[in-house]
Amino acid sequence: MFKILFFLFIVIPIIEIAVLMQVGAMLGVWPTIAIVIITAWLGAKNVKQQGMATVQSLQNKMAMGEMPSEDIVAGLLLLVAGVLLVTPGFVTDIFGLSLLIPQFRTLLIGAVQRHLTVSSIGAGQGFAFHHHTVYGQPEERSVKPDSVTNKEPSIGTQPHRGQTIDGEYERKD
Repeated sequence: MFKILFFLFIVIPIIEIAVLMQVGAMLGVWPTIAIVIITAWLGAKNVKQQGMATVQSLQNKMAMGEMPSEDIVAGLLLLVAGVLLVTPGFVTDIFGLSLLIPQFRTLLIGAVQRHLTVSSIGAGQGFAFHHHTVYGQPEERSVKPDSVTNKEPSIGTQPHRGQTIDGEYERKD
């Protein structure tokens, strides 16, 4: 963690200062400042537009009863893009603008979801999901790690045997 923080707070600003000095020497001070301000403004405008579209998609999926996990990760990546674009400098602007490209963001969403799935399963956590059908009983499937052999989790149609009881009740007074 220390290496990541050191990189973020020491190395990146030094790289940004060096690039700003090189661009300033080539273009001049005022054009360089203008470029930094314009990229921050355009980036913030694009982040707001794509963020609103992501929130709309998230609301639509939730209204239909779907899990909006991709939209949540996309929103997080758009937040990072906004921070990078508002930060003065060309290097952070390049990374921030790359996060605004939907195809690149889709690749990162897949990588983040795979990482979260692998790390949660590796930590011994399991999860269960329900698939409700219109004409039948709900089907419950659980994914849980094999704690004895530390193998990949087993997927089955057995209900999760924990302390949680899932059901419905009706109060009759």
